[in-house]
Amino acid sequence: MKNFIYFLLLLITQSCGVYSFSGGDVGNAKTFQVSYFLNNANLVEPSLSQKFTLALQDMFLQQTNLNSVSNNADLTFEGEITQYRIMPIAATASQTAEQSRLTIAVKVRFYNVLEEEKNFDKSFTHFFDYNGSDILIGSKLDEAFKVIFERITQDIFNASVAQW
Repeated sequence: MKNFIYFLLLLITQSCGVYSFSGGDVGNAKTFQVSYFLNNANLVEPSLSQKFTLALQDMFLQQTNLNSVSNNADLTFEGEITQYRIMPIAATASQTAEQSRLTIAVKVRFYNVLEEEKNFDKSFTHFFDYNGSDILIGSKLDEAFKVIFERITQDIFNASVAQW
């Protein structure tokens, strides 16, 4: 019985590769790099680039055991913010916006120097709906960024190391 348990443990650890606690398969990677994501959208929010770049770095620091480096990383993320758009999605009878939507899209180029077949160049997008009479500044803007960044960074994480 003892040998059977050792066999099962060996089988489980050898067949799954190296996983973080969140389920991401980082393989033999030890480092990652997130380059600054420029805001190339038509409508520019000044803090967006820095906040998004930090959110993506934080995702990988929190969900993997990888170390963040500034160059020569095993996994590299670069790209740009391609869309920052606010649109009304529901109107009132008096032709004003009852509900509005902020949409952010990010183009990401991912490079895995250890497994180049996993490289990709993709766009990720998400939105935040809010009351049309609200002005998207201060805490409301922070809330919108939090919701959108959580979704986009999780999608990037899944595409790069979770392989979903």
